[in-house]
Amino acid sequence: MNRYDRQMRLPGMGQAAQARLGAARVLVVGAGGLGAALLPLLAGAGVGRIRIVDHDMVEETNLHRQTLYRMADLGRPKAEMAARALAALNPDCRAEPLVARIDPALARTEIAGADLVIDAADSFAVSYALSDLCRDAGLPLVTASVTGWRGYAGGFCGGAPSLRAVFPDLPPRAGTCAETGVMGPAVAMLGAAQAQMAIAVLSGCGPSPLGRMLTLDLEGWAVSGFRFDGAPEPEAPGPCILARADLEPGDLVVELRDAAEAPEPAVPGARRCSPAAVAGLQPQAGRRVVFACATGLRSWRAARVLQAAGHDEVAILA
Repeated sequence: MNRYDRQMRLPGMGQAAQARLGAARVLVVGAGGLGAALLPLLAGAGVGRIRIVDHDMVEETNLHRQTLYRMADLGRPKAEMAARALAALNPDCRAEPLVARIDPALARTEIAGADLVIDAADSFAVSYALSDLCRDAGLPLVTASVTGWRGYAGGFCGGAPSLRAVFPDLPPRAGTCAETGVMGPAVAMLGAAQAQMAIAVLSGCGPSPLGRMLTLDLEGWAVSGFRFDGAPEPEAPGPCILARADLEPGDLVVELRDAAEAPEPAVPGARRCSPAAVAGLQPQAGRRVVFACATGLRSWRAARVLQAAGHDEVAILA
């Protein structure tokens, strides 16, 4: 136990808490900036089994913030390179890579064997899909989001309110890291916060982070937080998140990207429609309308337009 001696000296972090970490099974979705920061901390702390799901490859533009990777890793799957690094860091940790793009169907399978889920994908559709699944399964979810110098990390579900309770709607617009830029230390600090939240839940040491939000603003040098234990689940939740496998024959799939952005629609036979023209759609009563776009943000807004017009059968294709 010499490896974990320093953390086991903390109040509450004795052999029993360390044993709980060693027996824990964690699903980490995303091995990018947040994942690269939190994964070594989980392995170093002695988490027994970590399942890493990511479809992406290591690129040179990642390395300023994804310091888990090296130049020799360029062009290789992040999930595999991350698992290799964790195995070299701590042989007690069983790191299992899965090179795949997460969607609700795959997520349903993956969370079945997990004790806790960490959302490090920084994607609207992924976050809400994981929150919905964890809420229904009673599993704790630790999620974070960061852009520029700012972001947040929070503990949801597992007896605490879900992501929809705290964020019932999405912002009018939001840029990706590729569009607006991102500061590496902000990503690392929020990834570390996710790791600490996960360790606290799994070990049972200290106050639970479930129902708590931590916010970070490195541009204004501000760190704050709040509890949301009493946040009610929305009576009229936003659109559900679907995988392709969840589509039904009667669904009307609407592709919000034009042919220049997406030469092939998300689903063969999907109807193309610009976001500005969504209000003109007149779907049959009871027919589900499923929107598709690049990030899920346009689909969310389009679904809200139809809901406001009285058509509640809406969904987003993740």
